[in-house]
Amino acid sequence: MNAAPLFSAGAIDITMAFVSEFVVGADAGIPITMLGGIHPGCFELFGTGQIRAIRDLKGKSVGVPSINGGHHLFIASMAAYVGLDPRKDINWVVYKPSEPAALLADGKLDALIAFPPIPQELREKKVGHVIVTSAVDRPWSQYFCCVVAANREFVSKNPIATKRAFRAILKATNICALQPERAAKMLVDGGFSRKYSLQTLKELPYAKWREYDPEDTVRFYALILHDIGRIKASPNKIIAEATDWRFLKELKKELKG
Repeated sequence: MNAAPLFSAGAIDITMAFVSEFVVGADAGIPITMLGGIHPGCFELFGTGQIRAIRDLKGKSVGVPSINGGHHLFIASMAAYVGLDPRKDINWVVYKPSEPAALLADGKLDALIAFPPIPQELREKKVGHVIVTSAVDRPWSQYFCCVVAANREFVSKNPIATKRAFRAILKATNICALQPERAAKMLVDGGFSRKYSLQTLKELPYAKWREYDPEDTVRFYALILHDIGRIKASPNKIIAEATDWRFLKELKKELKG
């Protein structure tokens, strides 16, 4: 599910999702304010047969859980980055949560993009092969994947509550980075797979929230999305109207080490 429209519906005040979802939402007029990044990574692109690079996706069937969601926007950005037109060069196939491994194994998909625990499952079952791991492969590993955003009106009317909520998220991020075993136990207690929880936490670079500049991330993805006609606003306009980094700057000082 795309998180951005939930702000307009009044269903949420603050959440975390792939940055491009918020960029596209802001361009569409949804009252979004991006506050800061959490980590790079999450997504992995798997392929079959002779598909060894993103360029090889031309004319192929590529699986995503939804159109215009984070998975779709990410692989569309990757395709555009290497010169493909994701609007006409890729055959998009929507898969259900229980389907991706079987579809890839049966040859009904040439490639798919997913995040934990699906990549771990595919690697363990030796289904397909990894083309891109966004946590380590450049340029994707140099930018945030997940960022925190809030309803613009909520931020304006409730700056203290916004900062407190954002602080809680960043403190949880620090636990993931420094105490992955503790965080994994919490995930398992919440219903996430025991088999892959600790592995997932150790693979994602949570410590980068302090090191990376979220504005660079927004500019990078907004530029790609603009070039392929997915958004009309310029990156500078998105940054000016849909970001607020003051809470992040304060919390970097307050949450030391």
